Amino acid sequence: MKKKSIIKIGKNIKLIRRSHGYTQEKLAEEIEVSTRHISDIEQDKTKPSYEVLTRICNFFEIGLDEIFKEYLEIGKENKINYSLTGFEKLSKKDKNTIEHLIMYFNKENKTDI
Repeated sequence: MKKKSIIKIGKNIKLIRRSHGYTQEKLAEEIEVSTRHISDIEQDKTKPSYEVLTRICNFFEIGLDEIFKEYLEIGKENKINYSLTGFEKLSKKDKNTIEHLIMYFNKENKTDI
């Protein structure tokens, strides 16, 4: 694990928020904090409390490992999970397209072996 002296999670929270299509204002409203507080968290000017972290995780239905992924030894393959954040909000047509692409590439990889 790459040792870092200061844990900075603001960019991860920002990526998660954006991947779900939320503005700072909307997220702040949903988890009952100020927009300024969300901005400060995302810029790593302040650290969120346990309560705010819990609200963020519950709101986006994610685990803390999504936010702290750079600092944890577990879940090195979380990139696929992270990139699929928001999948449930897609149209049925878009979901089918993605599923077909995954099946296609999995099939292609088997023939390359």
